[in-house]
Amino acid sequence: MTDDFYQGRRCLVTGAGGFIGSHLTEELLRRGARVTALIRYNSRNHWGWLEDFANAYSGGLEVIAGDITDANFCEELVKGHDTVFHLAALIAIPYSYRAPFQYVRVNVEGTANLLQAALRAKVRRFVHTSTSEVYGTAQYVPIDEKHPLQGQSPYSATKIGADKIAESFFRSFDLPVVTVRPFNTYGPRQSARAIIPTLLTQALAGFQVVRVGSLEPRRDLTYVSDTVEGFLGAASSEKTAGGTFNLGTGDDVSIGELVDLIREVTENDFSVETDPERVRPEKSEVMRLCADPTLAREIFGYEPKVSLREGLERTRDWIQGRMEEYKPGLYNV
Repeated sequence: MTDDFYQGRRCLVTGAGGFIGSHLTEELLRRGARVTALIRYNSRNHWGWLEDFANAYSGGLEVIAGDITDANFCEELVKGHDTVFHLAALIAIPYSYRAPFQYVRVNVEGTANLLQAALRAKVRRFVHTSTSEVYGTAQYVPIDEKHPLQGQSPYSATKIGADKIAESFFRSFDLPVVTVRPFNTYGPRQSARAIIPTLLTQALAGFQVVRVGSLEPRRDLTYVSDTVEGFLGAASSEKTAGGTFNLGTGDDVSIGELVDLIREVTENDFSVETDPERVRPEKSEVMRLCADPTLAREIFGYEPKVSLREGLERTRDWIQGRMEEYKPGLYNV
């Protein structure tokens, strides 16, 4: 894929104000795309992480506030776009235990609304965002796209539902859908509730005791720029329609090993304390996720470039400059 593929293309990004969505939006703008960025409506007219760069790309960026659970809104939103990148979702696993029906409305019904709108608008490509959580605890590693799907949390169950709705629109109506399945993405702008920002903010704040959940689970940690390249490659390839593609590194580390790396990059030899509030229910915890990204590499040349240590250092530097925005002592579900 060349940088000029997206030059002048009209792209819609849902969930654009969030972590991965903002990075994807910024990269599309850098490559010359005309981007409609959907954020969730709020009365403050705040654009989330788009605020970091919106002024630099004002000529190619249109920000729209709305809600994907409104089918009529989605119908008007999608019209006139070449490519749809669908990232809008409720993603916090702990919060899904408290509000499962809200996750069904947003993640399943919201996805169906956008797929129906995309079908009527005759888009060139619809990129649907899945998650490695749909696999549940690995039955074998590395995990390829044929691995069974397991709903070990209300969040993952709704994402499985959304994935299957997307698949059905390809099989039933020939909508050119491609599903990308990022493994654990991290980097600047990630929510404070995620494990790496949680560890980094506590360590950078000088805590001598850092509160964590379980140290045993293993995760395939992928830096956000590598995940974004996967989205762009999947959308631009003519070979991806109807496919599902893992986006990960193929390596995994335990949370305990991650803690040791955080100690090194922050130069804080903190101790750890298990916080029961941060521990998932036993049968809901996903113990191991490790991607097999072979298919994405073979079909559209996906190749992660940022090592875990380099990615942690970049994330540390970004968080260090914005510590006033964090509350390291509070646990966010």
